[in-house]
Amino acid sequence: MRTAALNSEARYLYPGMLFAEPGDFGVTTVLGSCVSVCLWDAAARVGGINHYLLPLWNGDGLRTPKYGNIAIPMLVEKLLQSGCTRAGLKAKIFGGGSVLENTSGLLNVGERNIKYAESALDEARIPIIGRDVGGNSGRKLLFVTGTGDVFVRKLNKQ
Repeated sequence: MRTAALNSEARYLYPGMLFAEPGDFGVTTVLGSCVSVCLWDAAARVGGINHYLLPLWNGDGLRTPKYGNIAIPMLVEKLLQSGCTRAGLKAKIFGGGSVLENTSGLLNVGERNIKYAESALDEARIPIIGRDVGGNSGRKLLFVTGTGDVFVRKLNKQ
């Protein structure tokens, strides 16, 4: 399927997944308390995105990208395998909304997801050049992997 306006192949990213392939793709996802990290290398013109639900995997069950501490390093590795350089990667982060009423502390998963993305990217020395995080609404994203552009639409609470 092609998106005429963007001239790119369309993909939908489900929670707990990531996407990183050379080429021009329009990747959409919908976020509430989840976070997506979009990485792009301008020289390679390659980008990738993840969509994680929780900040940390505790070692139980499967090691999957539904956890930030798995999703972010896995995305970096896939992009390096696709011709990107670590020094060329730039990040944009989205999501982490407090979409449930009265969430605080450990129950505020969105805030914990944001903090994890920021610390993991800082530790990896990948600069964050854009963000739309927190607040009380969900978001619908469109990430264009060939240009690094991200289009965000806030979703109203119902």
